[in-house]
Amino acid sequence: MNPLIAPSSHDARCALSVNVNKVALLRNTRHLGIPSVLKAAELCLLAGAQGITVHPRPDERHIRAHDVHELAALMRQWPHCEYNIEGNPTHNLMELVRAVRPHQATFVPDSVDQPTSDHGWDLPQDAERLRPLIQACKRLGVRVSLFMDPNPEAMAHAAALGADRVELYTEPYAAAHGGPQQPAELQRYAAAAQAALAAGLGVNAGHDLNRANLTDFLRAVPGVQEVSIGHALIADALELGYTETVRAYLGCIQQAYG
Repeated sequence: MNPLIAPSSHDARCALSVNVNKVALLRNTRHLGIPSVLKAAELCLLAGAQGITVHPRPDERHIRAHDVHELAALMRQWPHCEYNIEGNPTHNLMELVRAVRPHQATFVPDSVDQPTSDHGWDLPQDAERLRPLIQACKRLGVRVSLFMDPNPEAMAHAAALGADRVELYTEPYAAAHGGPQQPAELQRYAAAAQAALAAGLGVNAGHDLNRANLTDFLRAVPGVQEVSIGHALIADALELGYTETVRAYLGCIQQAYG
């Protein structure tokens, strides 16, 4: 059973959700409709990925509204896999969530013109503007994950808002991987994950995770239920193909639990 959707224990194996934004970014450079975002998602699911993630931004520089709807239709053919839509709930995210009702909405505090996600929510400062948006998702039956820095003190605030999970922003760990700061960074993430679990939250992770650093992260950080990986995975797929790339990432996850 898919741990992304079904209840699972904190020591269940982590699931892989593939972010297909960069496929859309390449497609949008021409008007030919290739490469196909839909085909990319299907090939990743066929290779064993347990979910698909998109982060549609207001300027539609990669994922566009029609992609969100077309992927929602595809995911109905994969009932044991998860559809995760990321974005800022004060921009365009909520309209899309209401339209397609994904399994999970990941709230990310991006500005409109931000190149990529680079920080988590500031809790409790952001709490009151997030609370009604979280409640709106919950009424739709959509799980809510908050994109967060690895700050243990913030996890209880996230739980108090009604969030179901947090997604730990992993770029600082990725930047430190292989260097002298790696152990300290892993300790920070482990402490944040432990605080999240203690508060009753599920733990996701993402941003700059790749084949080189994923296993080390999952071995050190307890209870990670899902990793969302896009840029590195799609870059690898340009060389290896979608099938072999997804299998390689699933292998990294398996190594962490071996």
